[in-house]
Amino acid sequence: MKEKLGTVEARFADIVWEHAPLSSAELVKLCAEALDWKRTTTYTVLKKCCDGGLFCLDGGTVTVLVPREDYYAAQSEKFVRDAFSGSLPAFIAAFTKRKNLTPEEIAEIRAMIDNVGEKP
Repeated sequence: MKEKLGTVEARFADIVWEHAPLSSAELVKLCAEALDWKRTTTYTVLKKCCDGGLFCLDGGTVTVLVPREDYYAAQSEKFVRDAFSGSLPAFIAAFTKRKNLTPEEIAEIRAMIDNVGEKP
């Protein structure tokens, strides 16, 4: 899987994730409208993302190999591992020092923690 998407690649990937499966011609049109890209730019970035294992171009159809949620979950895990030695509590402590959580966010986080381990 592609290690990390740059800002422009992330915008491109969002278009693919939102519309896939789609034809490469449709993708060129969407990128022209949303990103003001030429056809060659779209194909260049598509090739990078396909080489990185995110998407697949087969017979003119672009499909998703790694869903958006899976990609960003892996990126989040890597960030916590690299920046906080894999400690999720250390990450949360650092995050909450600069941002006050709303009561709704606290309740949502508590519910997530309470449900850990309940997945089959």
